[in-house]
Amino acid sequence: MLEEALALWREGRYFEVHEVLEAAWLRAEGEEKRFLQGLILLAAALHQRSLGKSGQRNLKKAEARLKGLPNPYGGVDWQALLAEARRRLGA
Repeated sequence: MLEEALALWREGRYFEVHEVLEAAWLRAEGEEKRFLQGLILLAAALHQRSLGKSGQRNLKKAEARLKGLPNPYGGVDWQALLAEARRRLGA
């Protein structure tokens, strides 16, 4: 699931990233749930940007969820994804 989400991310298919992660997020608990929600929010922010919106609100929510988690988490360098999202959103 994470590998599929990251492949979609690299293709710029942020809406699909959200879709792939959502089912796992609904089942997850604790730190894992926070991590998945952070990734979903990052993808949502970038998807909003592709629609001409700012995405800043979801970016801030994602930062709050991811802050304090180990990096990498589950083999995902979330800090790199966050940095990419900040750059793309002009934050």
